[in-house]
Amino acid sequence: MKIYHRENYLQKIRGFYHDTELIKVITGVRRCGKSCLMESIAAELNESGISRENIIFLNLDKRGYRSVKTADALDALIEEKSISEGVKYLFIDEIQNVKGFEEVLNGFREEEEYSIFITGSNSYLLSGELVTKLTGRYIEFEMFPLSFDEYLGMKDFLGKEISSDLTGEFDRYISEGGFPKALQYEGEDKRNYIKSVIQEIFEKDIKRRVRIRNTSVFETVQRYIINNFGAAMSLKNILSDLKKEGCVIKRETLHRYIEILEDAKIIHSCRRFDLKSRKSISGEKKYYLADVGFYYALNVDKRINYGPTMENVLYTYARAKGYEISIGRIGKFECDFILNRNYSEYAYVQVSMTIMDSIETENREYRPLEQIKDNYPKYVFTRHDLIQKRNGILHVNMPEFMKENQAF
Repeated sequence: MKIYHRENYLQKIRGFYHDTELIKVITGVRRCGKSCLMESIAAELNESGISRENIIFLNLDKRGYRSVKTADALDALIEEKSISEGVKYLFIDEIQNVKGFEEVLNGFREEEEYSIFITGSNSYLLSGELVTKLTGRYIEFEMFPLSFDEYLGMKDFLGKEISSDLTGEFDRYISEGGFPKALQYEGEDKRNYIKSVIQEIFEKDIKRRVRIRNTSVFETVQRYIINNFGAAMSLKNILSDLKKEGCVIKRETLHRYIEILEDAKIIHSCRRFDLKSRKSISGEKKYYLADVGFYYALNVDKRINYGPTMENVLYTYARAKGYEISIGRIGKFECDFILNRNYSEYAYVQVSMTIMDSIETENREYRPLEQIKDNYPKYVFTRHDLIQKRNGILHVNMPEFMKENQAF
């Protein structure tokens, strides 16, 4: 089976292909492409001259391996497959199916004859147990669903028509989302597939790991967060809004439910940062979706709300490129995003559907950036505007920027 190779992630991992000391942990929301990424790595290793006998690939969700539930069974299976001399490249998908897998991996890692790659349920891998039991000898690579450039690349890979209207393609991308398999479906089938992903996350990543006494209340909280993605919110405000809907829950329960959604990678939180004091601001934060398709799959109204949707798309694009992100406050002004990578690369970003409506709209987007006095890049992102020039601030249209896979 031919696989679309996601170069953005492969180039991050290549330097660790032959590292037998670090376990490579690939995380990301379910169905974002982690298994296919591991298959791409295995294919590259084979093409580089590594014998197929030295590549061990175990998908523990597949028929034939579903009975492997204990550490001893996993240990025996790996030993059975280890028939070759030299370094073995061990790939294990859905490893959370095995109780006590950490000790098994540590044992094989210490032999220094195995380069190990794993994926699994995010709510498990990020729960802290991996950190404790693998004693820090691992490196995490976080995946996201398809970015816009990957969306176009995969359409081409699948032989699907790509419109010459780049803005139209961008609109389709932000309303349909970037789950790779969703590209194989059309219309209502695509929407139903994305809804099934949400249900699968609940059944396999959440329900098996966390005791939720009232499923309907959890689903109400989940729907509220998804429906209000990109909006500033606090626990107090959420509790108040839920109460108006007839859903009364404790603050501690709400906090726990939001943490569960974050652990399962359905949502990502984005904190505020004060540029004058250089400190994080407690209280309100924004939540962005792993994929905006979650929102459009759960709502009948398909009209695009460009403001939060474009913010969300830029957020996941930047995170996929390795940037840490916060919301910036400069006095009375707010900057949509502060991007930071490697503690030395900074950029400031404003996102707007358009700045061509009026001079007031233009001023609203430029003024926060004009208050920042350092020399790091400053951007205003729009959907399809005539490019403006103002005070050295870079005005770019998001579809072109992302199609070219540009960094900030």
